[in-house]
This record gives sequence, C-alpha cells and structure tokens, in this order.
Amino acid sequence: MVTARVGLRHLDPRTAAAISVPTATLLFVIAAPFTIDFSAFHLAAVIIFAIVGLFYPAMVTLLTFRSNEELGPTVTSAISGTAPLFAMLAAVMFLDEHVPPQATAAAIGVAAGVALMSWRPRAMRTGFSRKALLWPIAGAILRGFAQAGAKAGLLIWGNPFAASVVGYLVSSATVLGVSRTRDNNRSKPSRTSIVWLAITGTLNGSALVMMYSALAVAPVSTVAPIIAAYPLVTVAVSALFLRQEIISHRATAG
Repeated sequence: MVTARVGLRHLDPRTAAAISVPTATLLFVIAAPFTIDFSAFHLAAVIIFAIVGLFYPAMVTLLTFRSNEELGPTVTSAISGTAPLFAMLAAVMFLDEHVPPQATAAAIGVAAGVALMSWRPRAMRTGFSRKALLWPIAGAILRGFAQAGAKAGLLIWGNPFAASVVGYLVSSATVLGVSRTRDNNRSKPSRTSIVWLAITGTLNGSALVMMYSALAVAPVSTVAPIIAAYPLVTVAVSALFLRQEIISHRATAG
C-alpha cells in the first residue's frame, strides 16, 4: 500500500497497475517450473483460477491504486479491511462453509476497527469526494469474493503457485488492456516510479502466494479476518514514511 503510494505520486493508476502486476507475473512464470507439479494439472481448477484472476489482483489493483491516489493508503487499507465480511458471505453462499462464532466475532472486530480508522475527514486528502469511497469498497467486495473463488479452485488443485501463476497471467492481460485504452496523454513513468511499482508488484505477488497457501489448508472464515489485519502495518509504515498521512489516536485505536 505504501510503496504503491510513492509510485503513484506522478503516475496514473492504470499505468501503475500495468507495471506492478506484470512484474509479479514475470517472477511467477520464472518460478513456475520449480514450484508447480504439472502432472496434477486440472482444467476445472485452472478455469476457476483464471476467472478469479480477472478480478483479483487485476481489478482490485486498479481500484486500490485509484483509492490510494484519492484517499491515501491509510483510509484505503482500512476500508479494504471489510473484505472478510464479503469473503465469509461468499464462502457460505458458494462453498457451503460453516462460519464459527469466533470468526464472526473477528469480522465484527475488523468492521469496528475500519469504522474508527476510516471515517475521519482529516485522514483523507483535502477536497476528496465521498464518491471516492466507492473505490475501496468495490475493491473489498471483489477481494472477499475472490478469496472464496480461489478456495473453490484450491479444493480441486491445491497448488498455491499454480493458482497465482494462472491468476496473474489473466490479471496482466487485463491491466495491460485497460492501460492501452487511455489516450496518448497518459502519464509517462519515470525510473523511480517503475522501481517503486516493481517493488509493489513483488510484494503483492508474495502476499497472494501466502494467502493461497493459507486457503489451501484452512477455511475462508479463518484466513480472511487474519489477512484483514494488514492496515495495522499500513498505519505504522505510513506514519514513518509519508508525511502527509495524519494518524490520530482514533485511527490508532481502530
């Protein structure tokens, strides 16, 4: 979240996504021969991974970058933390998963923390439109449903790297296609922006593999609330490195 914010200082979200997502894809493709047992290939799982990849990380990355640009990383991360609510809903609807009381309590705790962290005008960029909140909310919905979709594919072929490779190949095609729809006046990336966004892509790719590794062995209702704790890290890092981020006691409590 924070490295993306730095990379977006002089770059539009579509161009930024067209750098960060393909960077991770390239690393996945290089690692594929060493991390995937192709003898266990299952077409149905690949189709599911591809469908998930169309929305996550592709569309989620675009929405997150746009939210980062308009609201800043702290608020974006906080609202994105509502993803487990949608992940649990999708798990119940499509996987017939039983959600235990402690997972429900965890999701409610995340929602309470999100409310404290996000609904502060001072924590948002000056002059923001409330419609901008739709960017991170839409990202949270897609992120949550993508976790349930990935779990469905991993139940068929439980290889996190296979899920990541397929998902990122589709995501790269998506963000590159979206980037080409812009006119010739779109932002030109500097060397500094490329470096920061490449780092962002590597971090996001690593996070995806870790998430899929968890989903391969644990239910969505266990994994989703834990993943949603990442705004804690975002707040701490933003306070240290982004001077424009104002972190209040209320946000810290959240």
